[in-house]
Amino acid sequence: MRLSTLCLALGTTALAAPAMAEDLRMSWWGGDSRHAATQAGLEACGAKHGHTINPEFTGWSGHFEKLTTQIAGGTEADIMQVNWPWLSFYSSDGTGLADLNELSDIIDLSNWDDAQIDAGSMNGKLNGLPISTTGRLFVFNKTTYDKAGVPLPSSWEDLIAAGPVFKEKLGPDYYPFEAAGLDAALIVTLYGTQATGKPIIDPATSTLAWSQEELANAISMYGRLVESGAIESWPERAANGNTPLHENPEWSQGMIAGTYQWDSTYFKISDPLVEGQELVYADLLTQDGMQTPGIYRKASMVFSISANSEKKEAAAQIVNCLLNEPEGVAALGSTRGVPASMTAREQLLSADAIKPIQIEAQAKVINAEGPAIHPMMEFPSVRSAMADNLELFAYGELTAEEAAAEMALAIEEALEDVKS
Repeated sequence: MRLSTLCLALGTTALAAPAMAEDLRMSWWGGDSRHAATQAGLEACGAKHGHTINPEFTGWSGHFEKLTTQIAGGTEADIMQVNWPWLSFYSSDGTGLADLNELSDIIDLSNWDDAQIDAGSMNGKLNGLPISTTGRLFVFNKTTYDKAGVPLPSSWEDLIAAGPVFKEKLGPDYYPFEAAGLDAALIVTLYGTQATGKPIIDPATSTLAWSQEELANAISMYGRLVESGAIESWPERAANGNTPLHENPEWSQGMIAGTYQWDSTYFKISDPLVEGQELVYADLLTQDGMQTPGIYRKASMVFSISANSEKKEAAAQIVNCLLNEPEGVAALGSTRGVPASMTAREQLLSADAIKPIQIEAQAKVINAEGPAIHPMMEFPSVRSAMADNLELFAYGELTAEEAAAEMALAIEEALEDVKS
């Protein structure tokens, strides 16, 4: 879909009259813990401000496509959880979503610093309030690693070496790590970023920053992880139904003992674990000659208000309640990570509602180094370019060099489509 077409389909509307009792809609994605917390927050904030909010929630898969269709057709919810990189797609000139600056008499924007406000702004318009800052981290099931007698890995080579030991000590169905689909593509991205010191897409020029040789090197690392038994192969994962990690009984029972996930998804991956298992966040794995740790860090997501909504003031009351007021903050807790809102963060810390492991993970995200990421890294066209060709490599239909060539071509085509 062309950006210009989408923006024309959106338009803007004047602010509604002072908020009265309204029927609103809010959409988001997440896991069960986020769904339950958000519905509780909407009930509490709706009761406080006299509004009814109808929830519309899904898992991650397909949410971008659904939201894009809604926005293009003017049928989106009044309040939306939006992935930060999507702002440049939905509102490249700042008019595709409501400007929250115009609602600052309702939403207390003083809870966000200038950098956070800038992150949610397009063309000077505040199109989304960052909910938290998140990054991809390694998290390991210490209970299973201890059972195997293997120390938690600190390098890629450590992880590769753990594969055979897990098989010998625990059984053929035990893996020290997991990576398939998007997770596999992001592992390739991380390894290549560390090796080159560059993001795969240059934020300044919107061009592919890696050579095909550098891309092939990163793809080959994924192959080594499979060959060593450190991760389940893509075909095996597919044969088992490609179940999301948090729904996979092999994860909940500790048979898969490591993953690379957003720190904001802590409850999503910890809640399913069988009682007695301990998750531990680790520093990013290292490699010889590493140029950067390569942290993949961004605003986790933002809350936006529809430019088409005729109930913007009522929607703003709910957004402010969820992010800044005691009732909403208590209900949401840290199901979207450690809050960016200063008031929310202080409230949850005072109430011991943020687990120490979440604070530890957030510190790792904030303190780690890495190049800026390009918003296009999160676009389905780029992710498909990576995952589809990585899958062909995983099935043995392409060599690492061939997969790199096809991947580079597909990414460059995706970037050209946006430029045009």
